[in-house]
Amino acid sequence: MSVQPEVRDQSDSYALLHLIQGAVITQAISVAAGLGIADVLADGPLPAGDIAARVGSDHGATHRTLRALAGHGVFAVREDGRYENTPLSDKLRQDAPDSMRGFALLMGHPTLREEWGGLAGTVETGEAGLPKLRGMGALDFFHADPAYARVFFQAFGELSASETAPILAAYDFSRFHTVVDVIAGRGNLLAGILQQAPDTKGVLYDSEVATVDSPALFEAAGVAGRLTIEHGGYLGTLPAGADAYVFKHIIHDFCEADAVTALRNAREAIAPGGRLLVVEYALPENNEKHIGHTIDLWLMLMLGARERTRAQYAELFAKAGFELTRVVPTSAPISVIEGIPV
Repeated sequence: MSVQPEVRDQSDSYALLHLIQGAVITQAISVAAGLGIADVLADGPLPAGDIAARVGSDHGATHRTLRALAGHGVFAVREDGRYENTPLSDKLRQDAPDSMRGFALLMGHPTLREEWGGLAGTVETGEAGLPKLRGMGALDFFHADPAYARVFFQAFGELSASETAPILAAYDFSRFHTVVDVIAGRGNLLAGILQQAPDTKGVLYDSEVATVDSPALFEAAGVAGRLTIEHGGYLGTLPAGADAYVFKHIIHDFCEADAVTALRNAREAIAPGGRLLVVEYALPENNEKHIGHTIDLWLMLMLGARERTRAQYAELFAKAGFELTRVVPTSAPISVIEGIPV
């Protein structure tokens, strides 16, 4: 009499296996983005062979890659065997609104993969791994490897641009007389703020190198007449007397001491009754899935910095002379964390 083996519930094992193999899907998406497959499919479905011919790849390998991605909703296969874009793969097009192509290319970049190999050391020691790997800080490494820096900043620039409309929809900037955007880069958010608030003036504060293309951006947005550009560093003295100071994706780059210094600089500069506006991921107090938790690991690995919860921002604000008044969520994962001087 044969003995039947015990059948165990392996659903949890396979659910974990799918997560473990996420790196494989990441690489496949990155390859598809680099080949421009979503751009080729923008005009309609095509067989895998035609796709391969147009992007210069192997027919069989292209089919197998598309087949794997289609199982995750990235591309789809029709009954006749032709592949087509889905709402997900459509965001891999270069010209797509809120495109994620740059981020897909970054996640497949060998330099980034090498850096993430140091995560175990960071978790063991609590110290940023990138400076140990490169022998220099992140910004110095970007200067040393400008090709990689372009990929990195293109990715995060796309992500940041996708947040502008949700921020403007969630928060009314029209009540402010003058808005200073601190370390604002080219100034995409500030241009949007001034378009939303036609009676508001703006000050773009960043280094001269970061703002070289800003005048053309503001001219194109039709707001150049209400804007000035002032140059300074991350922890420099800020333009004084404005009633709103915006820090978007800046405070999370700092260690606690530098974050307090940056916000104290705003406290010294702000007009009575003004508002401090820190635009960041406000982490949920529990462990629910949130993009901020994964970005927090990036910050830990690269800079020894962190994302924060509302409670942690309240503590940070208090150290700098502000009271946190509210956290305004947006339709994106980002929030506007508002404070008043005390």
